[in-house]
Amino acid sequence: MVKYKEDWYRLYHVHYQQYPDDCIENIYWLEKAVHADFCNPLYTGVKIETEKQWEKYRYLFQMHLNLKLIEQHLRLGRTYDKKVAYFYDAPWKDEYLRNIEKCLSCYKAGLVYWQEAQLWAEKANVKDFLFLYISEKQNWEDERERIKTGELNYGKMLEREIARVEKVRDELIAMKSKSY
Repeated sequence: MVKYKEDWYRLYHVHYQQYPDDCIENIYWLEKAVHADFCNPLYTGVKIETEKQWEKYRYLFQMHLNLKLIEQHLRLGRTYDKKVAYFYDAPWKDEYLRNIEKCLSCYKAGLVYWQEAQLWAEKANVKDFLFLYISEKQNWEDERERIKTGELNYGKMLEREIARVEKVRDELIAMKSKSY
């Protein structure tokens, strides 16, 4: 029975070659995980002995879920991304514009998840947790630290991609149908 965050998260998986349907499926599982309750600390697969560890685990897990949602939205957005508008794209510009709108919606959704991930990382960075590490989830701790130091900044990357895609969109809109 799938009921708790940890159960929904187990359904998330990355394929070697990920198609849009795979990304959408993963987004669905991760969204369900974000909104579900946590399971009992006994069943997390992580050794949790104190309430502080439990609190930090929850913050790290929420942060990690949001980071995975960003990654899936980036993968989905790249499917529809038109990297460059060439002069000979004019006959298909309406289709490209539809795809660009899908791409932009994916990238903009990623920004929302980035703000959420930053909030959870900030909660996991308070001084109460300064020397408390969930060693079984070292990758989550690494993500938290990289967000703290600014080494991991999906916001900057997403804003750059959104600006680039909007520029391509503007170039396509400005094209005349006989420009090739």
